[in-house]
Order: sequence, then C-alpha cells, then structure tokens
Amino acid sequence: MNICVVGVGYVGLVTGAVFADLGNDVICVDIDEAKIENLNKGIMPIFEPGLKEMVVHNKKDGRLSFTTNLKSGVRESDIIFIGVNTPPKDNGETDLSFVQSVAMGIAEWIDDYKIVVNKSTVPVGTGDLVREIIETNKRKDVDFDVVSNPEFLREGSAIKDTLMPDRIVIGAPSKNVAMKLLELYAVLERPMIITDVHSAEIIKYASNAFLATKISFINMISDLCELANADVNQVAKGMGTDARIGGLFLQPGLGYGGSCFPKDSSSLAHTVRKVGGDSTLLDAVMSINAKRSSQILKKIEKQFASLDGKVFAMLGLAFKPNTDDIRDAKSLEIIESLLKQKAKVRAYDPAAMDKVKKIYPDIVYCQNAYEATEGADAMLLITEWNEFRLLNFEKVLSLMRTPIVFDGRNIYSVRRMKGLGFEYYGMGIGTGE
Repeated sequence: MNICVVGVGYVGLVTGAVFADLGNDVICVDIDEAKIENLNKGIMPIFEPGLKEMVVHNKKDGRLSFTTNLKSGVRESDIIFIGVNTPPKDNGETDLSFVQSVAMGIAEWIDDYKIVVNKSTVPVGTGDLVREIIETNKRKDVDFDVVSNPEFLREGSAIKDTLMPDRIVIGAPSKNVAMKLLELYAVLERPMIITDVHSAEIIKYASNAFLATKISFINMISDLCELANADVNQVAKGMGTDARIGGLFLQPGLGYGGSCFPKDSSSLAHTVRKVGGDSTLLDAVMSINAKRSSQILKKIEKQFASLDGKVFAMLGLAFKPNTDDIRDAKSLEIIESLLKQKAKVRAYDPAAMDKVKKIYPDIVYCQNAYEATEGADAMLLITEWNEFRLLNFEKVLSLMRTPIVFDGRNIYSVRRMKGLGFEYYGMGIGTGE
C-alpha cells in the first residue's frame, strides 16, 4: 500500500519504518526541516534499539522516504497516519494543535478518497474533530474516512511492540473501512479488535491509566512495608502469582515517567471531569507518583546531616532503560533537589546524558558506572539499565568514599549488598531485613 505518516517522533517514525519493512511504500512528513535532513542522512532523532538499521535499510531499498512536503505525502498515499505530538497543557488537557494543523493540511491537499488514521494518542472525540476540520476546509469534493488506530508501543522495545503487538485496535466508522486497515495489518497475524471510533480512542488511555494505577498501588504498598517492617518485593511476588493480578507493573520504586503514563493519566482525568465524571481514583494515582522522588530523598537526607559538599554517584538518567527519553524522569527531580542542597552529582547513563547536559550542564558526566562512583559518598540507582545489574561491587566498594547505596528500583539483593559491606537502602524494605 501507499502510506503517508505525518510526524517523525517516536510514534510516527517507528510506524513508518515498520510499515516500510513490511513491504509498503511509505512517505514520512514533518515540518522540522532539520529532522528530515538528518533522517535522510541516517541520523535518528531518538534512541531506540533496531530503529536506525530498519530506517537505513528501507530508505536504501526505496520503500521509505522523508520530506517536509505534505502535499506529496497526501496525494501519493491511500492511507494517511497522523502521528504528531500531543503534549499536555498545564491543566492536564491534551494539546491537539498539531493534530488540528495536520488536518488542515490534509484538507488543503486531499484530491481523492483517503483514509485518515489517528495514530497519536488523542482524547475521545478527536476523530470527530479531525473529520469536521477536513470536511469544512477541503478544497475538492472528495470522500474520506477517519479511523482511530492507537499505538501501544513501549520505548526501548518499540520495534518489537509494533511487529508483535498484544492486539491491534481499529476504531472505524464502518466495516468496509475497517477491512482496509485489516488488510494492512494482516501480515502481522496478531489479534485484531474492531470497535467504533470513540471506543478505540478511550482504549489507549484506559490501558495506560490502568498500568499507572498498578505502579502507584504497589508504591503505596511499598511505603506501608517500610512502616510495617515488611519486604515489598515479597509482597509483590505474592500478589503477582495471582492470575487475576499478574506480576507485570508491580515493580516498586521511583514510579513512572516518560511520554505516556503521566500525560495519558492526566488527560484521561481531565476528560472524565469534562464530561461530568469522577476522577478521584486517577487523581490519587498521580498524587502517589508525584511523591516518589521525595521518598528516596528522605532516605538520603536522613543518612546525612548535611548534603553540602557530599558527592553522589547517579546511575541512570532516562525515565526507563533502553531509551534516551528524560520526559518526567525522576532523575531530574532528584538532581534538582541535591543541587539545591549544595551536593555534587557524578552521573552516568548509556543514552540520556546529552539531553540532561542541556538542563544541568555543570554536574559531572562520566564514561561508565565505575567512574561515577569514584570518590562518592553514596551511589543512587535511578534507572535499571542491564549493565548496572551485575556491577563488580568489590570494585565499587574500593572506589567509593563511603559504601552507601540507595537503590531506587530494587534491583540489588539486600543480603548480598550488606554482606559485601554496603549500607543498603531499597524501596519498601523494612529495617528488619
């Protein structure tokens, strides 16, 4: 098929690359000339395992192209995917200005029947808005349909999630339109759910908000475990073996961040209130998550009479492993608090340091975890990159000024760390451990 993908951010670029890899002819469009120029040179705007190789390969084979020319993208395609950014406003509402701008562009250049697909995460009713904009402003009297096809990719495993999704949701106005999308996705041989447009728009938000709820719930239990002298890791294991609950997203720690869970929970809460519903549960989920950084900071401040001049080795800056995304990353909140108390930070992250440098240019950025721990008064594990799991802690012990570890993701064994001679502080682990 001939496909146009508007937007070369996380969603759009991965979507375009995968569709091209499946044999379609794909034109990716974006208004950012620098991004397009770099992509044509093989330079990726994001860090995602396997993405660069897929983009370069398909561009070389002529199935994937990048341009700022929306006219050619619209007119040369049968299906147009809108994959632009939908950032949150200050009140939690989703900013749809980029989506609206694309809809206006489609209206200007549409010249025959097209299927317009909202791939971006958008609140319920956005499909109606896109349809209205195109219908009102189109220059030619042609038919089109608007479909909701939300993405469920996770940063760090986006290629796999796009090729092997748990389900493909298609919200279409009719069975005939749905069949065209089914044809596009049939090669993946994955479960497909056909719904109306409004239901599809809600599914994405409901899914992410539910996962955020699981994370905040286990973090609430984590705080209880510390107060009651229990071990949240054992509690989570006991809960997760219940098939009705499952163990995924029951990892206690610093909470969620990134581009999806914070934004989507906030947007869903705003939508619930807008239509007259009760957002109390979602408000509590977000409130618990907002306090997670303070939990580890309290442990640090309790350990040191003053942080003035103390050196902290921070391992991990991205909001999660296998990405360079620092949106709503807990590392930024912790750095800010440490610097305000005149502490010194030595940081290392395999992918996200360049982005953090733009915000905190004066902290020390290291080449590896061992360099970061050299002369440190404490080590802070913030992001659970695999390379941090099996560190040579005998070496770390010899490098640090004082052997104190604050594990914000509970990836280390309490007994092993204490046996090696470290003072170890995890999340949700009572003092009796």
